[in-house]
Amino acid sequence: MVGTSAEAVQPVVEALLAEQDAIRARLDAFLRLPSVSADPAFAEGMRDARAFLLDWLRAIGLSDVRLLDGGGQPAVYGAWDGAPGRPTLLIYGHYDVQPPAPSNRWRSDPFEPTERDGKLYARGASDVKGSTTIALETVAAFLRVTGGCPVNVRFFLEGEEETGSPSLREIIRRHAPLLRADAVLSADGGRASPTIPTLNVGARGIAAVEIALRSATKELHSGRYGGAVRNALHEMARLVASLHEEDGRIAVSGFLDDLHSPTPRQREEAAAVPLDEAAFCAEVGASPLGEPGYILRERLTLRPAIDVNGMWGGYTGAGGKTVIPDEAFAKITMRLGPGQSPERAIRCLSDHLTRRCPAGVQIRIAPGAGGAEAFELAENHPLRRAGAVTLERLTGQAPLPVRLGATVPITAVFKETLGIDTLMFGFNLPDEDVHAPNEFFRLESIPAGLRGWSMLLAELGEMTEADFRPFRTAV
Repeated sequence: MVGTSAEAVQPVVEALLAEQDAIRARLDAFLRLPSVSADPAFAEGMRDARAFLLDWLRAIGLSDVRLLDGGGQPAVYGAWDGAPGRPTLLIYGHYDVQPPAPSNRWRSDPFEPTERDGKLYARGASDVKGSTTIALETVAAFLRVTGGCPVNVRFFLEGEEETGSPSLREIIRRHAPLLRADAVLSADGGRASPTIPTLNVGARGIAAVEIALRSATKELHSGRYGGAVRNALHEMARLVASLHEEDGRIAVSGFLDDLHSPTPRQREEAAAVPLDEAAFCAEVGASPLGEPGYILRERLTLRPAIDVNGMWGGYTGAGGKTVIPDEAFAKITMRLGPGQSPERAIRCLSDHLTRRCPAGVQIRIAPGAGGAEAFELAENHPLRRAGAVTLERLTGQAPLPVRLGATVPITAVFKETLGIDTLMFGFNLPDEDVHAPNEFFRLESIPAGLRGWSMLLAELGEMTEADFRPFRTAV
């Protein structure tokens, strides 16, 4: 077993910093693989990404490298068990990325890594191939430089995170013995600020639905029928507009009933991280709107949100076509706060829409794939203690605890299915245009992440399995 003192970590850090050109080359190769899980047209890119990771894990020296199939996109797995008595950490990342569309708004090829002004532009650079690469390279350096890792590791690199992890539970059900661990370290879930050290201690949950309306048996001529019949797009617009009050409050009956009100401690922690609402909106050319009575960070992390992600129907091609659409469609996602369940959120939303759908208009509501509850890491959890110590040593400042407004589904799913908690320790930042054109990852985050992951693994290596036992739940 390798020593895990600060002195023992230094050679690993030095080796990683000396190899940044090689690390960057591997990251670039990873980014060139168009691993879009949502679009079947990218199936070859997904296969190539899996093959790339399998080779990488074998080259690192991990054992039992394989694919874990759950009926969808398989996860990539590899293990190292050379630290008896030390904790076993499931290290999570994902190799799938969002679609590049709209491609015409990219300044460079989304799958050709391009450096500009200290930033690496490519789809998946920030979410989350950059931070996944940092985690892989850190474990590889420990094994290469010291002959062992401070903790036992299980890499679990998912291929469906960007589509809501629909087969994650089935993968875990089929392969649970391989995934037994004391806790999870996630490369997903990044930093909240480029200047203030922050420690992720929670995340909102998520649920999704797709709505279809039909107002007639066929598309109609607006001259012959306009002013006499219902228009499917008009009715869809009325329905989605009914989800909120004018001031931004959610207007869905029962939706907030199970939501936990923020505790005084949570509100204090939210207020401690500076976030100027006017600047926040101005940066993206938007205007503010949200639930009254809560500051911006509370609305983003502790309160739920309902958003229409897309709405379509009728004619959208070039020129004009004077029709009354007979069908309209919408996709809606709900970010969930503490205490809310995806199933109940979908039920409340469905009841709201069904009650307001006018007579003669047919409505179909289909739940989206996946779904996850909000997550919070206990204040005295060893992961939280280790993360705080690491960040203070790395930055010279005690980190502020923060919660994500986004969702990392594995946090809730791993707790539910494996009984273990997750520390999100990614190094991406919130302004890096994830899910949008021109996504990027700051190049300065790579050496910072390599130092941070090295120090964190060393700190966890000072602990034992017994330190985690009180926090594991029976499943």
